Amino acid sequence: MRARLDTDESVTDLTRALIDIPSESGNESALADAIESVLAACAHLEVLRDGDAVVARTTLGRAQRVIIAGHIDTVPINANVPSRIDDVNGQRAIWGRGAVDMKAGCAVALKLAVELTEPTVDVTWIFYDHEEVSAELNGLGRLGRTQPQLLVGDFAILGEPSNAHIEGGCNGTLRAEVRTAGRRAHSARAWTGENAIHALTPALSALSSFDAETIVVDGLAYREGLSAVGVRGGVATNVIPDEAVLTVNYRFAPDKTEAEAEARVRSVFAGCDVVVVDSAPGARPGLTSAIATEFVNAVGGEPRPKYGWTDVARFSALGIPAANFGPGDPELAHTDDECVPVAQIERCESVLRTWLGSPRA
Repeated sequence: MRARLDTDESVTDLTRALIDIPSESGNESALADAIESVLAACAHLEVLRDGDAVVARTTLGRAQRVIIAGHIDTVPINANVPSRIDDVNGQRAIWGRGAVDMKAGCAVALKLAVELTEPTVDVTWIFYDHEEVSAELNGLGRLGRTQPQLLVGDFAILGEPSNAHIEGGCNGTLRAEVRTAGRRAHSARAWTGENAIHALTPALSALSSFDAETIVVDGLAYREGLSAVGVRGGVATNVIPDEAVLTVNYRFAPDKTEAEAEARVRSVFAGCDVVVVDSAPGARPGLTSAIATEFVNAVGGEPRPKYGWTDVARFSALGIPAANFGPGDPELAHTDDECVPVAQIERCESVLRTWLGSPRA
């Protein structure tokens, strides 16, 4: 039976409905179909489908266009679907896979896309696939390659979890392998070989002594980090290994380019064989334009930095200022106890509804 969504329900109930339609990365079709069905019934929206990404646009001839985007896929379910409502630290909260990352944010966007028939800016609503997997599969990236006209706007809001506060920009990320070579030998005569795992000692020492910086970029303080995230090596329990690989991840502030981040990693592991296997640029806060300032004022409070990488970087690369704003604690994303306070979902809905419907200066 085809899954159905009812936007006449509260945003809380809609969040639960989205969670209850499984959409692990690569299996988003059922949810994309349900979202497309809801949006296609709206006379005020032009709706397009690209794979399992659904785009809905108003074409009211407004002076400015805002993009509001969110990914519909989740990491694998682990006995946390269907959803439920629990009391968490004295607050009503929705529990379930994707509650934080980021079906609550998508529920807010979907409800507003249907109900805001006369926003004071034109709005492009994007619900996209494959965010939680390899970057080359990312649905927003695919739209940028195949239909770039859909990503044209004056400001973008990504519904990534931010505890209903604005988190500006994001750190960049770089993954590298530190590789060592040795010579195999029988472990009973270890002195006749060269142990590649032992040869990782200088790299591990460099990591242990690495002094992570906090760098202020456009008024926001981004904390960096360089961490070992994997190690492999060894042939058999009685063989001295001739190869070992240490995988490291560098989360760098958005004041650096990818090339500068790579140079920093190579300097830390000077004298080692370092191979960069993946990287993505960060994004500066992007909160200085007039429309971004309006949004900051509408949300209230002080913007915070986003430490993790998000798709705001894709908008930043296109020259579109972008911010993260969504319900949920990012520290709960991907956990088995993933839950989001109902009050945060309602706050995000209220702020966006008011701001998108307010007269522009």
